Amino acid sequence: MSDTDLPDDGALLLRALGQLTPAMPLLTEVGERFAAAGHEVALVGGPVRDAFLGRDSPDLDFTTSATPDEIEQVLSGWADTTWDVGRAFGTIGARRGATVLELTTYRADAYDRASRKPLVAFGDSLEEDLARRDFRVNAMALRLPDLTFVDPHDGLGDLAARRLRTPQAPEVSFADDPLRMLRAARFTAQLGLRPADEVVAAMTRMADRLEIVSAERVRDELVKLVLAGDPRAGLEVMVATGVADQVLPELPALRLEVDEHHRHKDVYEHSLTVLDQAIELEDRPGADGEDDVPGPDLVLRLAALLHDIGKPPTRRFEPGGGVSFHHHEVVGAKMTRTRLRELRFDKDTVKAVTRLVELHLRFHGYGTGEWSDSAVRRYVTDAGPLLGRLHKLTRSDCTTRNRRKAARLAAHYDHLEERIARLREEEELQAVRPELNGHQIGEVLGIPPGPQLGRAYQHLLSVRLDQGPLGEEGARAELLRWWAEQERSGG
Repeated sequence: MSDTDLPDDGALLLRALGQLTPAMPLLTEVGERFAAAGHEVALVGGPVRDAFLGRDSPDLDFTTSATPDEIEQVLSGWADTTWDVGRAFGTIGARRGATVLELTTYRADAYDRASRKPLVAFGDSLEEDLARRDFRVNAMALRLPDLTFVDPHDGLGDLAARRLRTPQAPEVSFADDPLRMLRAARFTAQLGLRPADEVVAAMTRMADRLEIVSAERVRDELVKLVLAGDPRAGLEVMVATGVADQVLPELPALRLEVDEHHRHKDVYEHSLTVLDQAIELEDRPGADGEDDVPGPDLVLRLAALLHDIGKPPTRRFEPGGGVSFHHHEVVGAKMTRTRLRELRFDKDTVKAVTRLVELHLRFHGYGTGEWSDSAVRRYVTDAGPLLGRLHKLTRSDCTTRNRRKAARLAAHYDHLEERIARLREEEELQAVRPELNGHQIGEVLGIPPGPQLGRAYQHLLSVRLDQGPLGEEGARAELLRWWAEQERSGG
């Protein structure tokens, strides 16, 4: 049964308790310890929701009447370790064996609506705490240790109906915390839950409130969405409500108007289809072949989504009715770098996604196999460790409905991969470098490290890519020939 094939409410409750069976001894211990100290405690939020969905939840979240100091006292001598980085928000983290727990004092937050930062106020009851949560499906709890199910906002009904509603009016909820609008799209991608009409309407009216949310928090939600089981569904919600205009404006910009002659594809739909197809091509988790890309892979998915964002600014209507997007891969790479940096992605991710966007059209120069071995070597070398992802991005970029054309492109790429495999076996392409290293080049030419030595190294690398292995003596002879030419020309 999939996450979204839900039975009726009674069966759901039995299913949830069954899902929690492995954690039940720990839940009972937590409940009994807090009860013995005179405090209430309940399992709450994501772990309860996921139990009803039949999903494993990596961590356990609790809410309690105990203050942070009291939480630490109750856990003392029972938890292997505790940490208090969330103390200002009433949260204490703990670990018992391999299980991570997060315990938070009942909250009754009020938000400063000029920022995302909550003005923390502790609450008096579980019901008050549940009322402040983002969505009704996350406002369910199991009181411990007696396992009383608490659902004042019919979150279970929303799960059964596959819908997202807020405990309060959505305008109030999103004004308090605008990030919840992006979270709605993420839950669509992760859980297959669709925002209710009133939630969609509020998101559409209030999308610009996301301007006050930090780039880091937006990035984290976007990453979870992109790595979800159905990112397309979440992205469509973002675009339809205007949330994408605030978070990833390059995506809705792909909705180029389709002229009456249909002279070009719908780039937006094409990009979502490429994303779907790239996900289908991901390898199983844990796969470790040379070009395997174990899923879910953030770099591949972002590259698939963003590979054509350079098309809108490069679109030109040509004489005779044609449409061109010259150099859109170069423009798109620059746009990708800018957007991912603004979202505070790490340098390695920015570099990798940008490079894939830049290279995604390279294969189309292959034709029917006319590339020389030199061109194949450069294709592999330019892709470097991204070659496996480039293979999958290039294959997924074919969305034509013409079966013959699709089969022809696939066959040509099969041929390219066969040539790459042959050259790898013959020449160890992944480790292509000149037969002389920098120290040896310096000794042959009698020059110290510096720009001249760097140019000499690059020349030998270029020759190696063009001609294949030269051997150490052949490389030495070519180096001396090139150096004599540089001296004659004054270089």
